[in-house]
Amino acid sequence: MRKRRILSVFLFLVSVYLLWLAFHLITFKSYTTVPLKNSSFEVAGAFHIHSTYSDGKKSVEQIARCASDNSLDFIVITDHGSPNYESLASEGWKEGVLVLAGSELSENRGHLVVLGFETPSSPFSSTAEEAVYQVRVLGGFTIIAHPYSKVQWSWGPKADYGGVEIISADSMLRQSLPLSLLYLPALLVNPKFVFLKVLTRPERNLLKWDSLNESQPIFGYYSVDAHLLYSALFSSLHLHIPLSKPLSKEFDMAKRQVFNALHRGNFYNAVEAAAQAKGFRFWAEQGGKIFPMGSDVFIGPQTALHAAMPIGVELEARLLRNGTPVFRSREGTWSYPVTNRPGIYRVEVYLKERTPMKNNFPWILSNPIFLKEKIND
Repeated sequence: MRKRRILSVFLFLVSVYLLWLAFHLITFKSYTTVPLKNSSFEVAGAFHIHSTYSDGKKSVEQIARCASDNSLDFIVITDHGSPNYESLASEGWKEGVLVLAGSELSENRGHLVVLGFETPSSPFSSTAEEAVYQVRVLGGFTIIAHPYSKVQWSWGPKADYGGVEIISADSMLRQSLPLSLLYLPALLVNPKFVFLKVLTRPERNLLKWDSLNESQPIFGYYSVDAHLLYSALFSSLHLHIPLSKPLSKEFDMAKRQVFNALHRGNFYNAVEAAAQAKGFRFWAEQGGKIFPMGSDVFIGPQTALHAAMPIGVELEARLLRNGTPVFRSREGTWSYPVTNRPGIYRVEVYLKERTPMKNNFPWILSNPIFLKEKIND
């Protein structure tokens, strides 16, 4: 009799759990937006991916197929190595996707992603500052990987780093393992739902990013850091690059288009699992001249910042100056005059729709525009 009661209680609890989970999955919605007319040349991709050339579970060809299935325009393979010559040799157009490759170096300070460099004849230094110099000499740039998780980064002397990961999807999934287990059955039905549930605001990363930008331009990345679950991650986190002309069909030219944009900071990050982000724009304007994200701009008498949002969802955009919000808007487009207000400006956009994502997590994260006072001789 006692065993029967225990079994009845267990079955009841399981039933309640399944009904609760089913309710969340049935009511989950990933929002569709209407992109702006000027977004026709915009491309989207995924950054920081591992293949079987290091500790990933799929080959580059299989990963490219997953990217194609999720309508990505480009992916960036970053296998471990110093550099990883095999993955560098795997670049090309595959399954209609631009497959680019760099490497993730194991340095004395942590892990460092290196991109856009000419293939070296000897390994990179294991000292971070020296490796940064070597990569720069070879025409490339560097991104600090998962600075406060897994292999954490130890901050030392100033070096010419080009970027820092604001979030690492792999790290967040690992850190939220108990919560992930709670939603484990949903992985089989809608993995995007589970991913959104485990996202937590990367406050420490954002604060450090703002601090680093006080001394040098450094750009922020939403990183998938994918070793498995490729399809789920490719549908969840995107880098968006607003190009001025279509992505070239010629590989070397297309590679330059993407890497140049990343190097300059002319891109934004989005949690695509929550809502489509295509069409977001953030720029400065002065005297009829347009300055995109990543630009240095000397302030003039009519300098203003402008932003345009994807249409079709309730949202709130926040303009931050040196890490502090100075303006908020729920409008589709807005302007903010900045005469006599130099600083480092960036935008965070928050969804105001029903979503599993926490309401303090930036759905869209822009890269900065650096406004400076002109020094008269």
